[in-house]
Amino acid sequence: MPPNTSKTSSAETATKKPKYQLVVLGGGGVGKSALTIQFTQQYFIREYDPTIQDSYTKQCFIDDDLCKLEVLDTAGQEEFSYMREQYLRSGDGFLIVFSVIDKNSFVEAEKLFRLIWRMKDRDDYPIILIANKTDLIEERIVTDEDILRFTQTYKVPFLECSAKKRQNVDQAFHDLVRLIRRYKTMERQYGKNDLACQEEIEKVKTIQKTKKKKNCIIQ
Repeated sequence: MPPNTSKTSSAETATKKPKYQLVVLGGGGVGKSALTIQFTQQYFIREYDPTIQDSYTKQCFIDDDLCKLEVLDTAGQEEFSYMREQYLRSGDGFLIVFSVIDKNSFVEAEKLFRLIWRMKDRDDYPIILIANKTDLIEERIVTDEDILRFTQTYKVPFLECSAKKRQNVDQAFHDLVRLIRRYKTMERQYGKNDLACQEEIEKVKTIQKTKKKKNCIIQ
């Protein structure tokens, strides 16, 4: 009897399919769960229910390559901060979310950046800053100048999103996967601490920022 080539092929495909852990961070009530569920399940949750930690999986094509994503929706409350160490160490990339109607959440975002750098012992990890709730135009208090200072200080890509209107939700997660792929490729080529790797990483960040400027995303 001839071998079942279709099963072999499916097994090989499953083996080769990359898996990435994406961690969504931010203060309480900034819309981390809303963004995560919009991306993974395509609907908007209207009521705020503080999360301890939830994990969602999604398979999708990004730039014609199939990948499996584990999206970790994390706690935003200080009482759950003891859980952070594990997912900060295991995450392949991070979306740091703040709400444009909550200045304290913007301050918290900066603390999270520093925490990731300290945990990873490096300042070049795949991270994107996400400004959520941009649909609440009249209530906005985080200014463009605030965000510009942040992005210039930390040299980080930035994207404005609205979980409610599904504005840039897919793009946020897809861009993070693209960053992760490039970083992993550069690490394999140059090594984590090689100067050439650092230079290539800066090029990637510049490319990401240029793309967002073309799409009228604030930098």
